[in-house]
Amino acid sequence: MRQLFFAFILLNLLCYPSYAAPCYGTKMPKSRQFFSGAQTYSIFQRHLEDGHGELRSVQHFFLLSYGIYDWLSIDLKGGAGNIKQHPFEKDEVDYPSGFAGGYGIRLRLYEEEKVKVVFGFQHISVHPRRVRLGHQKNQAILDDWQVSLLGSYQIFSITPYVGTRWSRIDYIHWVEEDRKRRMSDSAKSIGLIFGFDIPLNEKVWLNIEGQFFDSEALAFSVNFEF
Repeated sequence: MRQLFFAFILLNLLCYPSYAAPCYGTKMPKSRQFFSGAQTYSIFQRHLEDGHGELRSVQHFFLLSYGIYDWLSIDLKGGAGNIKQHPFEKDEVDYPSGFAGGYGIRLRLYEEEKVKVVFGFQHISVHPRRVRLGHQKNQAILDDWQVSLLGSYQIFSITPYVGTRWSRIDYIHWVEEDRKRRMSDSAKSIGLIFGFDIPLNEKVWLNIEGQFFDSEALAFSVNFEF
């Protein structure tokens, strides 16, 4: 109960605007070991290039990670997500939830006692349902890319981590057959990551992660080791 209470407090602290794909933290499966879990990832604000407005998104995933080696893992996810795109001086376009999926790899660069350093690459693609605005069909895809470098230090049973990343979001949209791609603002591509792994027992833990500067985002997951 104390761990759950602490997780709730941390979640509220991190719920200030902070966002690209979640980094998973520095806890990685060993060789031939699986991790699974359920995750919610919320993008509160991401600016697009050339004054094309902002993006928001909420995504829900089932997670699966596999240890290829003790120092290398592959991360997969599948679920659903929406897109809310707000052009400047226009009404927001709300695309209802549709299929979302992602993949990534993590590479442990350093480990000694309670310290870990992990490099990661992650990609998420969100394919919400079409909407009709007036007499025109609108369709959208969100592609979310990032590379990250994280460092953690275990304090008692909790493992906080901090790091940096380069990230980019592409907003691809169609009005009827007219297709356009808008990238996120390149001036806001470097971000800060701050998170925690909080164990509930030997095989179950919570991960809470906030993302800042490049975007404003929050990820929360329950994870299982087997």
